[in-house]
Amino acid sequence: MRSFFNMDGPVFVFLSKAADLMILNILFILCCIPVITIGASFTAMSYVTLKMKEGVEGYIWKSFLHAFKQNFRQATVIWLILLLIGAVLGVDLWILIQNHQGPMQIMLYVVIAGCVLWLVEVMYVFPVLARFYNTIPETIKNGMLLAFANAPKTILMLLITGGVVFITLWNTMTIVWGLLIWLICGFSLLSLINSGFQLPLFHKISPPEEAEGNPDEWVVPEENEEQEANAGPEPNLGQDPNMDSNPNPNPISDDTDHR
Repeated sequence: MRSFFNMDGPVFVFLSKAADLMILNILFILCCIPVITIGASFTAMSYVTLKMKEGVEGYIWKSFLHAFKQNFRQATVIWLILLLIGAVLGVDLWILIQNHQGPMQIMLYVVIAGCVLWLVEVMYVFPVLARFYNTIPETIKNGMLLAFANAPKTILMLLITGGVVFITLWNTMTIVWGLLIWLICGFSLLSLINSGFQLPLFHKISPPEEAEGNPDEWVVPEENEEQEANAGPEPNLGQDPNMDSNPNPNPISDDTDHR
């Protein structure tokens, strides 16, 4: 019983993780208030939850603000592009719902499919940006490619995300309680769940080594030559076009060189 309540016991570990998720959720919401910063905030939250799944999260606020600052420009541009596309899809969806007779019904299905693809891109592009360094077009393209490469888990992520939103909007009572949960830990908890589905794919592309010393550092892994020879074509996820040629073509995934 004494070991159950010590600092390394399950109770304190659970409470520590819960507190970290609450802090992360508050940071995410505060940084989303200007709206145009939602992309940078989403990227920073994904960065932290991926590290939490790695077991090297360090200080939550420090890691979040570091990732927010380092990815701000690219994340903001990507978010504004997605926001524009999402606005067009939303307007089209509203118009077609009002009048979807005959041929318009086919257009409705096309727009719904576009909305699903838009959501998939949002779920992947910011974690990809948080994990890998690349140009904006390549990051957007790789987000979709990796979503299809991880199709079964992507579908599961869609079902979970859609399910919790549906439950939240079920009735007045669920809306009240749902909003409370979203404000406390909803966004960070959902990001943590999605990171659990995405991280094995990121490991497959760029398997991480254990970080020594500073827990906020991710190490650039050495690629096995035999794996390189047998591997098929993969998305270009790590080459920085602004850097000198690097003999190691692996995606960069540590704070110092990656960002």
